[in-house]
Amino acid sequence: MEPMTRLGTGIGWRPEIADAVERLPGVDWVEAVAENLCPGHLPESLLRLRERGTLVVPHGVSLGLGGAERPDAGRLADLAARAEALGSPLVSEHIAFVRAGGPLTASPRLEAGHLLPVPRTRDALAVLCENVRIAQDSLPVPLAVENIAALISWPDEEMTEGQFLAELVERTGVRLLIDVANLHTNRVNRGEDPAAALDELPVEAIAYVHVAGGVERDGVWHDTHAHPVTRPVLDILAELRARTDPPGVLLERDDDFPPEAELASELTTIRATLAKPQSPATSAPLRAAAGGPAAGSHVSGAAGRSVARGSGATTVLPGAPMARGAVPGTEAGGVAADDGAARTRLALAQTALLSALVAGTPAPERFDARRLRVQSRALAAKRADVIAKVAPELPRILGDRYRRTFLAYAKARPMTDGYRRDALDFAEHLLIAQMPEDPAVRRRLTDWWRERAAPQPPTRTTRFVRAARAALVRR
Repeated sequence: MEPMTRLGTGIGWRPEIADAVERLPGVDWVEAVAENLCPGHLPESLLRLRERGTLVVPHGVSLGLGGAERPDAGRLADLAARAEALGSPLVSEHIAFVRAGGPLTASPRLEAGHLLPVPRTRDALAVLCENVRIAQDSLPVPLAVENIAALISWPDEEMTEGQFLAELVERTGVRLLIDVANLHTNRVNRGEDPAAALDELPVEAIAYVHVAGGVERDGVWHDTHAHPVTRPVLDILAELRARTDPPGVLLERDDDFPPEAELASELTTIRATLAKPQSPATSAPLRAAAGGPAAGSHVSGAAGRSVARGSGATTVLPGAPMARGAVPGTEAGGVAADDGAARTRLALAQTALLSALVAGTPAPERFDARRLRVQSRALAAKRADVIAKVAPELPRILGDRYRRTFLAYAKARPMTDGYRRDALDFAEHLLIAQMPEDPAVRRRLTDWWRERAAPQPPTRTTRFVRAARAALVRR
């Protein structure tokens, strides 16, 4: 593996805080959401930062590298173009799936609009490794992949998170983006020990680290990126620093942006945490805070597996049991995904889960039904929030009716083609149903829809076709 680029301390660049980011002292680099950038029309703020020598890393959110399908060539080309336009030293994405259905399952395609966890199984690992290799071959710079936060656990997982990431690195040489806030989220929501995950990680593969805030509600931690960074997250950052000096650390904030002074203060706290390496013995408090394995943590088979690390390699110690489902002699290379069987099995599992979350179908066996309901509500709420951002005219037109109307619409109509199409479909749904009742409001909504979708509202035939398609999705 080539030496990592030294990034330093950075912050997530967002249009809402662009001016503040330019003024913040000691910002060595920034990260920008790749899908929000156009290579030929980069924001002036990013161009000014580049001229000052500030590195910019594009951070993708829509590839779905953990999904059953191979990465879309168009999305990969777009990500590559952004990296080249910004002169970036690397790009990053997530170990997650964001869509399911389609040809592999002969079912309607579904979009989550969010990053969902990949099952830590041999099938999923094989598919992920192949998808990562495809992405690496398509990108002009190294790729780093991020561990995600999760509300739900897959039953019958075969590896811990640390083991899953270690094998991914060993097979592909990919770099890691470790989000310490996500490790904290998974401690609260899934009973997973962040210190144990750090013990198993190949820390030499870490390209950079994310730090972010969240909030706990009713025993569930929500990784909001809209709250201050908490002490438990900083403790995990200190624990990681005790093991390695990460090439870069970045503060993420995506909403409810605080005053510039508060952002500067959080960056100062992060620098101070990194400046005080601690003894690995500090893992004891982290493990105590985790409370040991939770009843909802379904790791099996590989849970007792011993791993030794040295020179970047992962070695199974003599006598250590193999993960359930592992094929003898394939520890390094893993089960091949190219025969399509692993992809099909993964596709069926992910489609069943996503359909339960966004289309109201029954929960797959042995999932925590309460957690699925929490995740489903969170997905719908995020969908409403994002639609309000990509189509801000809709909340203005509908007023205080917007949110409850959209959530009612979303219950039976999963997203199938991205947020912008979803906004148009929502407006069309209201117009077909002769909503809102106020003729003046409906006229404004019609004008908005016409400007973006078609010269006239849908015909009766179009309405019937779309109603039938929606009924198929619900089935």
